[in-house]
Amino acid sequence: MSLKEQIVEDMKNAMRAKDSARLGTIRMLTAAMKQKEVDDRKDLTDTDVLGIIEKMIKQRRDSISQFEAGGRQDLADQEKAELEVLSAYMPAALSPEEIEKEVSAAVAGAAGPQDMGKVMAVLKTRLAGRADMSAVSGMVKNALAKF
Repeated sequence: MSLKEQIVEDMKNAMRAKDSARLGTIRMLTAAMKQKEVDDRKDLTDTDVLGIIEKMIKQRRDSISQFEAGGRQDLADQEKAELEVLSAYMPAALSPEEIEKEVSAAVAGAAGPQDMGKVMAVLKTRLAGRADMSAVSGMVKNALAKF
């Protein structure tokens, strides 16, 4: 079963269970998926769906920090609940040691800091959805600075 099919099935289950918070989040996700399909005029792959989920998770994290800074704990709690539902669709995260191993392998062929873009392009395909790419970027910068 593809990730897209799993999300649709979870939406049906949330409707049956009358879980309005979960249902709202899943509907938001399916709307984003349909918008992407219409924009690109193609069926989404699991990688495309993971990219959409990743983007939505990043938006939720940013919103949480903004709401907490503004003293709106009620809205922050709502965003946290949405974040929890979205995170369930992401693959298991890699450990820091596994990420470091991938970074080392990707940096091995680099000539120096000027190859940052090439290294990140390779890592993005390998680590998509399984690692925080901003943290990976910092690790790559540190590794390339040693050249």
